[in-house]
Amino acid sequence: MNENSAGHSSLVETNDSLEAVSVFRGWKNIFFAILLISLLLSQAAFWLVNLKVVEASPAETAAAGSPAAVVTPAATTVEPAGQGAAADTAGKGFFAKLLPRLDYARVARAVELINGILIVTAVLLAASIFFGLMVSLVGRLGGINHISRAFILALIAVVLLVPWQIFGLNVLGVTWTPEELARWLTTKDTDIASRVIFYLRFTGYWAAVLLLLLLSQARSTRWSKAILRRLEII
Repeated sequence: MNENSAGHSSLVETNDSLEAVSVFRGWKNIFFAILLISLLLSQAAFWLVNLKVVEASPAETAAAGSPAAVVTPAATTVEPAGQGAAADTAGKGFFAKLLPRLDYARVARAVELINGILIVTAVLLAASIFFGLMVSLVGRLGGINHISRAFILALIAVVLLVPWQIFGLNVLGVTWTPEELARWLTTKDTDIASRVIFYLRFTGYWAAVLLLLLLSQARSTRWSKAILRRLEII
């Protein structure tokens, strides 16, 4: 009789743990989707400004204090009627028709909003994975190896997403401000090394964090499958 009671209690605890895991897993997937969309929007905003589809405001460029931001008479008087200039004008005209109300001020506000969403959602993602890890440990559901790796990867992504540079530190975060991008744009074409560093900063760094999040999501998916295999559901 006691054995049956103990078995029933253990089954109830396992069911409770599975329900908790289901809740945290569902929210984890939602946070991951929001993060993925926000990262894509952030990169799209960068390319809009980098390709000069949206021109950086003169105030931001002047604040960069770079000689590249100063327009010299020689630069303004030489206007060859080349195909490159015509193609650039045609491209801007196409995007102007596609996004008629898009300007630098709107892009800057969108980037600031996206930065906030990225940081908050990344923290919530790491927290949901952590609580899933705790439930797995307490409920002895298995898959601890996968969920632990997923949590560590998500935690690294959170640290990298924080814009440490705005606190005066020498460490750069993946998230960037419009003012920071305007400063970097003035030095992008200085030499090849500057251009490489520029794209590593705004695209390579972004791709690394995206990879971390994808790996974390893959590990958490393996965790879910490991739980199901352990409980002989599949």
